[in-house]
Amino acid sequence: MFAPAGLGRWFRRRRFTRVTELDWWEGAELAGVRFDLVPAHHWSKRGLTDTCHSLWGGWVLTDSDGQRLYFAGDSGYGHWFSRIGRRYPGIDLALMPIGAYDPRWWLSDVHCVPEEAVQATLDAGARHMAPMHWGTFVLSAEPVLEPLTRVRAAWEKAGLERADLWDLPVGASGVLEWSAPSGARGATAAAAPHPASH
Repeated sequence: MFAPAGLGRWFRRRRFTRVTELDWWEGAELAGVRFDLVPAHHWSKRGLTDTCHSLWGGWVLTDSDGQRLYFAGDSGYGHWFSRIGRRYPGIDLALMPIGAYDPRWWLSDVHCVPEEAVQATLDAGARHMAPMHWGTFVLSAEPVLEPLTRVRAAWEKAGLERADLWDLPVGASGVLEWSAPSGARGATAAAAPHPASH
């Protein structure tokens, strides 16, 4: 189990025997895939008295061929997205949070609005975006389908290719097809997602 720093004990109490705690910008490898913990703007809490006693973050996964996925986790918008893109060039797919943002006076620091998620995808230099963190639970005041409607409008307004917004139906899955020119890795590889319901 790879976990943000400070969460090792929590996982061990739940019978995980092999736990590696990571700080931001640290990584570990498993079965040819590197997992790097990257910054996010949020907080952590597992109980009533442990607010911010452990780290929080997102993950960048890189396989041995250089295919790269960025899971932003729970985060507000900020400069860390472009910093992640500079440290991990050639992100093929970014999973970006688009929901639980209203009211803004309370949630703006910790949750992106859909328009910020599109900008964060651009800041990170990702080729494709998969919206997440919306529609599963009623956590905030916006209508349940509003995040998806807004992210589609923001994507179009930014002039991005519709096929690069991977807004799969709830419960669907897809395969990210990837091919690299001879000798290319990460930054020069081209990815083309093809949604497929299973």
